[in-house]
Amino acid sequence: MNPLTAKRLMAGICIQVLVLSSSVFLVCGCGSLRLAPSEQQKQNAWLHNRTAAVAAETARAESVSPDLQALTKLSEQQSRAFTSYCGLPTEYPPAETTQDILSQSSWQLASTALTQSSERPDAWQVADSALELGIGICALLGGVAGTRAVRFLRDARDKSQALKEIVQGNELFKKQNSDQTQAFKSAHQNQSPQTRQLVTAMKE
Repeated sequence: MNPLTAKRLMAGICIQVLVLSSSVFLVCGCGSLRLAPSEQQKQNAWLHNRTAAVAAETARAESVSPDLQALTKLSEQQSRAFTSYCGLPTEYPPAETTQDILSQSSWQLASTALTQSSERPDAWQVADSALELGIGICALLGGVAGTRAVRFLRDARDKSQALKEIVQGNELFKKQNSDQTQAFKSAHQNQSPQTRQLVTAMKE
């Protein structure tokens, strides 16, 4: 295979993969994607391990029931997986004593980590980043095929941005004109199921 054909093939594959992945992100959303653990989440996971360890030590020292001792021991072991998954924090919260662990800052940290753990990447940003990556790769390939691929991907990015603005404008109109919501829905009743699915995913 000569170099020109190889470049064209790479550009074609790159376009197909990026357009497909961008479409999947926009239609399906980013529910299955997770943001990397933040420093607060790492601190909370580490603190959870310390909490479980201290609870297990306390259960043994206070000679509680065998079941409670076993539960706290298992909890400590399970919590190691959370710390391992999240990674170690840069700064460790105070956790030497029970009083350290039960301080107000620990409760606030747990609340913050819980809020952050429910956050998901924005589907628009993920799709836009995928297209930007594709544009960069195709620009590096160069040549006629690379130039065409860049043009195609830029056009896809612009159309995606236009669609996003239309959907956001429609949602704003419905909020500001709640008495017109039914008429607005009636005007769009002939949309195909695929279009309805795409718009619904974009509004989430």
